[in-house]
Amino acid sequence: MRILVVNAGSSSLKLSLLDHDDTLIAQPASLDALRELPTPDAIGHRVVHGGADFTGPVRIDDQVEARIRALTELAPLHQPKSLHGIDLVRAALPGLPEVACFDTAFHTHLPAAAATYALPADWRNKYGLRRYGFHGLSHAYATRRVTETLGRTPRRLIVCHLGAGASLCAVADGRSVDTTMGFTPLEGLVMATRSGSVDPGLLLWLQEREDLSPAELADTLEHRSGLLALAGTADMRDIHDGLALDVYLHRLRAAIGAMAASLGGLDTLVFTGGVGEHAPAVRRRAADGLGFLGIALDPARDDTTDAEITQKGAAVRTFVITAREDLEIATGVRKILTR
Repeated sequence: MRILVVNAGSSSLKLSLLDHDDTLIAQPASLDALRELPTPDAIGHRVVHGGADFTGPVRIDDQVEARIRALTELAPLHQPKSLHGIDLVRAALPGLPEVACFDTAFHTHLPAAAATYALPADWRNKYGLRRYGFHGLSHAYATRRVTETLGRTPRRLIVCHLGAGASLCAVADGRSVDTTMGFTPLEGLVMATRSGSVDPGLLLWLQEREDLSPAELADTLEHRSGLLALAGTADMRDIHDGLALDVYLHRLRAAIGAMAASLGGLDTLVFTGGVGEHAPAVRRRAADGLGFLGIALDPARDDTTDAEITQKGAAVRTFVITAREDLEIATGVRKILTR
């Protein structure tokens, strides 16, 4: 089954055409470029939010599309992009089976203690308020890839997806049991332009004093905060020292410690995503403050990808794994269409 994977982001439409054995045929720059390539047999779409409805991949029909659309209020910045991607590809390649794969699905079964906000029950029940978590496709792929590498399922694994968006996931025996993002992708780590977790009292205080509308506050937290606010650039490649990196690393180390606490210890650590894969200095400096957990990296191996970078004798095995959400989506497509 040849699969076209569609990843509709905030400002781009990323396409990957995978052959029957998941070999990458091409990453066409546009839908028009697909005309020069073999015709896919099926299409897999990355959809950011599945709410409580979608716990795994699902074939898209009119009813499923309507349910995805109804979740827009939970992800107003992201869900419309996914739906637009579905519309565009369907118009270009009509009649092909389509499968939606959800970034929230890997976290669907978070324990209640990890998923529940300490908010009034009537609010939680009325609006479905809970910690959903995101980057689930990346966390799921990294979990599967490190399992293949080790030849066994890690008992206590932390996946660090570090990119423009960033989140950690605590994985116990292959299942997500905690994560740093919550009801929205704003919670958790410092990111490229997102603030990460901020005292809600501070936000209420600022909203009153700056006379900010909800939309203005959301725009600031999403697009004018994070590394951009601290360093004047959102690109980690341009940040080598200073307060921005110190804040980033402080939050990262604290969050790894919190995920380890959720697991009751740590056996395996994975770095993935653009920063996780390509910023060895970030990995090294994060690990330097986590020796008490048994983490130590081999300087001679820490500039590689898709490889183990553990220092000899360290209790925790550490890996760098290339993010391949496209392969996780293709796996989901085949699961749905061949069962």
